[in-house]
Amino acid sequence: MDKTQVYSNVKNDHISKRMIHVQLVSKIARTIGRALSLNEDLIEAIALGHDLGHIPFGHTGEEFLNELSIKHNEGFFMHNVQSVRVLTSIENKNISIQVLDGILCHNGEFALKEYFPKKKTTEDFLNDYKICYKNEKHAKKLVPMTLEGCVVRISDMIAYLGRDIEDAVRIGAFDIKDLPVEITNIIGKNNSEIVNNIILDIIENSFEKNYIKLSNQMFEAIVKLKEFNYQNIYYKANTKEDLKKYKNMFDVVFNQNLIIINNNLKKYPIFKGFLNSKTSKYLIETTPTRKVIDYIAGMTDDYFQNEFNKLKNINLS
Repeated sequence: MDKTQVYSNVKNDHISKRMIHVQLVSKIARTIGRALSLNEDLIEAIALGHDLGHIPFGHTGEEFLNELSIKHNEGFFMHNVQSVRVLTSIENKNISIQVLDGILCHNGEFALKEYFPKKKTTEDFLNDYKICYKNEKHAKKLVPMTLEGCVVRISDMIAYLGRDIEDAVRIGAFDIKDLPVEITNIIGKNNSEIVNNIILDIIENSFEKNYIKLSNQMFEAIVKLKEFNYQNIYYKANTKEDLKKYKNMFDVVFNQNLIIINNNLKKYPIFKGFLNSKTSKYLIETTPTRKVIDYIAGMTDDYFQNEFNKLKNINLS
């Protein structure tokens, strides 16, 4: 509820947080799934779980935690992989392979014109999951094993394209009139039009097919709008000062908590609010470094900032 979608530290309740995005993905995906006679329960389960692994300060925070994970030999950190980890290793939930696979393969950052499900076994899924820690590029090639997973993946993109534009306009990052006419004439002039037009295009081109498809015209418009959003929203969401501040915060919270675990200092929140509730299996099989990564990944923006404020001036060495 209190994790960054795009903009952090903005005092405006109308700016999207991660929970709003997740709900939009679920609603969009279920709308498409209903029209295509797919399994709506499977769609909703994938959609509601797909971003559980997102961390404080969104993709910016993910980059910093990824750097720390690599530095400490824990492999690559990616939120889609962490989402699966939350359900399987941290919370130990009984979730079907189809749901977990849809979550692992959900990354809507990579637009495709056609989404073909890929047949997989449980072993195939587990192998994909393990490889992601070692090969960052592998995660970008993952394809869901179900049509439902494909629907969630494209709905992830639909949900943020227009909504991120609305948020940028709300905080004065740019004027809605700056959107290129050649794109808006096809995809729509605001979030509701963008969502509706893409949904209708998918249904029209995917009905009674064994894959999910966009028209050539709509796909090209989506690619161009994504490029526009990157140049005008995502690359400008944080200043250099913001990035420097966040990096320092991640370094402090990570390093201090690692010292706390290694010295078994049980009075600190990582024990009281996290490790003390974990199973003996998790505690035995998980490295101290991974425990810190899991702890940070589960934090909201405010929790993370409070943790930083508590630990920044404490000498633990």
